[in-house]
Amino acid sequence: MPRLFTALAVPPEIAAGLAPFQGGLPGARWIEREDFHLTLRFLGDVERTVAEDFLDLLGEIRPRGPLGVTLEGLSVFGGGKPRAILAAADPSPDLLDLQAEQERLARRAGLAPESRRFTPHVTLARLRREASPEAVAMYLSQAPVFTPLTFTTDRVTVYSARESTGGGPYVAEAEIPFA
Repeated sequence: MPRLFTALAVPPEIAAGLAPFQGGLPGARWIEREDFHLTLRFLGDVERTVAEDFLDLLGEIRPRGPLGVTLEGLSVFGGGKPRAILAAADPSPDLLDLQAEQERLARRAGLAPESRRFTPHVTLARLRREASPEAVAMYLSQAPVFTPLTFTTDRVTVYSARESTGGGPYVAEAEIPFA
């Protein structure tokens, strides 16, 4: 069974702009730059027939123009038990609409509804237990100033991941243009 998700690929120049924020936090497992992405819909481990149905449905994606994505600053998932360092993305109406369409197509393919609220972001690191809340707070307070990074994309990428705790490597299985 493939482990799949749809995402917006992060261009190399934006990945290079995120690189200065990686490092200096014990317990962080930093994501490789070429694996940076903004997840739209995690499908999980799906049967091959479900994956094929979903890929067919992605061919019905509504035509739309290129989408601008702005990464606004550093943040963390997990609160008192930090799990990830991320670059938060502006939840623009166009981005939210694209994500909602991915959700609708996943449901049509027979997948269960996503239980988590969509929070657009690019994961920079997954955190182990030794990354204490205090260490994460110190990392965030001492990080370089985050100047917003904007990129434009015109496609959704379907990625596969090996079974692991996340973080790649990811393989681009298909690209679906917006137009």
